Amino acid sequence: METQGTRRLLVVDDDRKLAHLIRDYLTPMGYEVELRHNGPDGLAEALAAPYEAVILDVMMPGMDGISVLRELRKKSDVPVLMLTALGEEADRIVGLEIGADDYLPKTFSSRELLARLRAVTRRARIPADAGAPSELCCGGLRLCVETHTAVLGDQPLDLTTLEFAILTSLLKSRGRVKTRERLIEEVSERRFDIFDRSIDVHVSSLRKKLGDDAKNPRFIRTVRGIGYSLQEPETPDFDEP
Repeated sequence: METQGTRRLLVVDDDRKLAHLIRDYLTPMGYEVELRHNGPDGLAEALAAPYEAVILDVMMPGMDGISVLRELRKKSDVPVLMLTALGEEADRIVGLEIGADDYLPKTFSSRELLARLRAVTRRARIPADAGAPSELCCGGLRLCVETHTAVLGDQPLDLTTLEFAILTSLLKSRGRVKTRERLIEEVSERRFDIFDRSIDVHVSSLRKKLGDDAKNPRFIRTVRGIGYSLQEPETPDFDEP
């Protein structure tokens, strides 16, 4: 049982029974859980009060979870764990692309829910490692681990917590190949099925924000069948004055 104080969560799901079960399970773990049962109310509440994370159902009548997430990401980077039904791969991929931090099929166990929740909230805090540099640089790319900010040249990058974690991991291993499995373990703290492609969706989104071309990358290189490597650009686009 958690003993480090109460933390606030928001559950947005039109399945009232499931929402109450989630609250009943997480409350003894040290969480204060607020419930909303439709998209507009959930969005308004997520923007009105500080929450450690939002658990958001994809399939809701009227304003669905994808629409809620899209509007939420315009104003907030609160970690979002999305709940999806079996067979909703397309919705899951769209959710990851627009800023969801993780997803969980509705066949989840209570222990898996807690593990995923802890992972996304831990990533959002990402403390600097003891003795590790607080700023990581590569070409015109700079990451400040302490403030959780990234800049390319003089342009701030709007990264999700998971994208920031991926980029941090690759920067720390700059020039070395990092397997997909190792990268998943480091940024997600959970085991993916070997065929799970969500990490590739996040890397693809990250490349778009870096202006990177997968076929001729400046930063993130794909090592076919193995994983990814972050490389120093041969000719930086951003010259020092």
